[in-house]
Amino acid sequence: MATTEKSGRKPNAAFMKPLTPSATLAAVIGNEAVPRTEVTKRVWDYIKKHDLQDPANRRNINADAKLRPLFGKDQVSMFELTKLVSQHLK
Repeated sequence: MATTEKSGRKPNAAFMKPLTPSATLAAVIGNEAVPRTEVTKRVWDYIKKHDLQDPANRRNINADAKLRPLFGKDQVSMFELTKLVSQHLK
């Protein structure tokens, strides 16, 4: 995987634009406006820190009290995660 310095490509400006999280998402990642890439990283850090991946199927994430309002259900797949989180960004 080439880095941006080696390949000469610039990161997509849309991914680097700071976005403000909703109050629901801010409970998980904090209040500050951060780029979409950082939002995803922080959500995954939270999931790993609280051991919320389903032990039987690691592709599923079990919601705790903070994630349930964000997801709208008790369990989501990692593929749904970005879509659900995006709805909480402005």
